[in-house]
Amino acid sequence: MSPTHVYRVGKWLPEDQQFLENWLANLIEEALLRKVPLHPVIQQFKDFIEGTPEAYMLFHQMFSQVPRKPPYNRNPAGGPQVRDYKLMLELFNLIMTRAPDFNKTGLVGFPINAILDWSMGTEAGFAAFLDDRINAQFRNMLNEWARFLGSADSTDVLNKEPRKGWFGVDAMKAMPDFDQDFICDPNAPHHGFTSWDDFFTRQFRPGVRPVAHPNDDNVIVNACESAPYRIARDVAARSRFWIKAQPYALEYMLANDTLAPQFIGGTVYQAFLSALSYHRWHSPVTGTVVKAYMQPGTYYSETPAEGYDPAGPNDSQGYITEVAARAMIFIEADNPKIGLMCVMPVGMAEVSTCQITVYEGQHVKKGDQLGMFHFGGSTHCLMFRPGVKLVFDMHGQTPGLNSNNIPVNSRIATVE
Repeated sequence: MSPTHVYRVGKWLPEDQQFLENWLANLIEEALLRKVPLHPVIQQFKDFIEGTPEAYMLFHQMFSQVPRKPPYNRNPAGGPQVRDYKLMLELFNLIMTRAPDFNKTGLVGFPINAILDWSMGTEAGFAAFLDDRINAQFRNMLNEWARFLGSADSTDVLNKEPRKGWFGVDAMKAMPDFDQDFICDPNAPHHGFTSWDDFFTRQFRPGVRPVAHPNDDNVIVNACESAPYRIARDVAARSRFWIKAQPYALEYMLANDTLAPQFIGGTVYQAFLSALSYHRWHSPVTGTVVKAYMQPGTYYSETPAEGYDPAGPNDSQGYITEVAARAMIFIEADNPKIGLMCVMPVGMAEVSTCQITVYEGQHVKKGDQLGMFHFGGSTHCLMFRPGVKLVFDMHGQTPGLNSNNIPVNSRIATVE
């Protein structure tokens, strides 16, 4: 019998390992039997691997370095192991034109991560997933998948009754107040959503998430519907961020931005989003957008200190703030006791598309939208300069991987 693991963080991987095992086994069987022609972007990935000596070597080594003794002779879900890049690409090919089904035991929100998991933990995998050229191939593939998820062809999964549809019986039990909480039309096809992405970037109805103390600039609100992961103070400019404790390194987090030195010795608050949650970002303060841009980065790199991390990037959340694809939004708060702060949404594996919806020079009010994640949620950081005296309100929780969501726009801190 396969060992049972519980991957609960953010509900991106199922609690029922038999479900995940069956999902991957069925995908492998389908790939081996159907031999679907490669999507152009997957064929491009294949040509890149076979035409680039370093990539060809790394993709061979990452699979060969996975031990062949239990439990590594099978994937982290207990199913057949993926042992070469050709099968890897065949599996990628199949999921390029499908959106995740709902399952009450857990969503396979990271299907690519499930395919790569053991190989990500090898020395060659660590090297490969830090390579800019390899990340460019993943970016092309993920962008193409995002185009499908943003098309009308992806809506079928919304109404698969009664178990696999996002408006089926099981999903509605998991999201019982959906119609009251989110802008939608329950009487329209697909509740009025035009695509899978449209559904996943859904918006709350007015008044559902009121802004805490809108006229008190000393109150800082939650930027995302998210669970607190870590609060760090006196954060260093540089550190060995890849070690087990995953300390923050501000210069790397902020990609050596010219504003980065202002945050050295300051405070970082990090929280992660759930697969079933709300995926837009809101301003934690009232102020002016000083700078807003995307920082390219990695998609499947995880810290080697976690070893073979069955939860994928979840256990590497501190580490990925330095290396993953992310957005940078610097805001000069109207309250001088806060001053310049930064909101940094971080892409995690498949959830790598960050869309900024504000512009430099724009004045935003506390609670105004700043942007969104596409295809689910991820993790994010709020950064404050040294000297900003913050009293955090974790709503009775201890930050960590087992925490629960704090509503967006709720108070998370007060500046003294």
